[in-house]
Amino acid sequence: MIAGKRLLLIVSGGIAAYKSLELIRRVRERGGSVRCILTRAGAEFVTPLSLAALSENKVYNDLFSLTDEAEMGHIRLSREADLIVVAPASADLMAKMATGRADDLASTTLLATDTAVLLAPAMNVRMWEHPATQANLATLRVRGVRTVGPNEGDMACGEFGPGRMAEPDEILAAIESYFSAGTRLSGRRALVTSGPTYEAIDPVRYIANRSSGRQGHAIAQALSRLGARTTLVTGPTRLDDPAGVQVIHIESAEEMLAACRAALPVDVAVCAAAVSDWRLAKPSEQKIKKNGAAPKLALTANPDILASLAAAGNSRPHLVIGFAAETENLIAHATAKLRKKGCDWIVANDVSPASGTFGGAENRVHVIDAAGVDTWPRLSKDDVAARLAARIADHLEGGAVP
Repeated sequence: MIAGKRLLLIVSGGIAAYKSLELIRRVRERGGSVRCILTRAGAEFVTPLSLAALSENKVYNDLFSLTDEAEMGHIRLSREADLIVVAPASADLMAKMATGRADDLASTTLLATDTAVLLAPAMNVRMWEHPATQANLATLRVRGVRTVGPNEGDMACGEFGPGRMAEPDEILAAIESYFSAGTRLSGRRALVTSGPTYEAIDPVRYIANRSSGRQGHAIAQALSRLGARTTLVTGPTRLDDPAGVQVIHIESAEEMLAACRAALPVDVAVCAAAVSDWRLAKPSEQKIKKNGAAPKLALTANPDILASLAAAGNSRPHLVIGFAAETENLIAHATAKLRKKGCDWIVANDVSPASGTFGGAENRVHVIDAAGVDTWPRLSKDDVAARLAARIADHLEGGAVP
């Protein structure tokens, strides 16, 4: 997928800069070419000679080079690349990108480009978790900047947590995913459910949950980017509809099930919605008035959308994936759900209040299938979606039938 592609690698400051050397080697092994921009801070960790030797190309570092800038080097470098990779992406460089600063060759090149950008952030855990960094990251993602990592682990500073730069193999996989986007799932159909459902109590009140829909929407977008013809059935959220996705807006679980059945047949169904387990047996047609006593609400079970799709007979998707949102005994409960629902994979995540998963920008998941448990590091919900979409593509390309 990388053969013949031209990458511009920007190496900013950070101890993880040494990983960029291995990344260059891996890209070139696969037939890609690499040009490098090295920031002043990056040069404190790796040398221009090392980058030049591995890339077999000149290394650029000076915005005011009379030779390079006579040809508008910062414009040429960005326009001649098929993809710009920033590894490591420091907090400082991300802040410059978010605010449009351009005071060195790297930031000027990034501001002047219309080429896709992939960031591999690397920094101290407290810098990563700081609201300023997270706000900058959110801004960049809205603009279409892709990310890979960071991973969780021990840091050079002695602390532990998210902030370690993704490994070269992970960055390479993200690069390959970018270049294969729009083709891997071409001709495939996908169905995704997202968000909460609202179950009416009366015309004013309803039963719901805290799901924001961010993970489900991200999965629909990721599958669409890989070329799948994607239908998203979503409960009420505050999110924009994903581009290139057919979106069906519903409120209740019964409406969601009907929309899902109407979308069949599909190759893969991902049930990421947090469907209300119960609804009123008979919602009131008028607003229930307070009379000094709590009303008695008779509840009945909602339809099980995941189990229904998994048992759809000839219309069953080739791959049925559910989500298990748990607050305790995560793996045990999710494994039991996998067996009970008859689906092929379960994506388990902790939604206890301390996790920050509901309504948050990040998620830590465990993908459970017949082969066992695949535990992923804590990632942004966009990165979880991209990684899950790639796993789905791997499965369908292999011709596997559950």
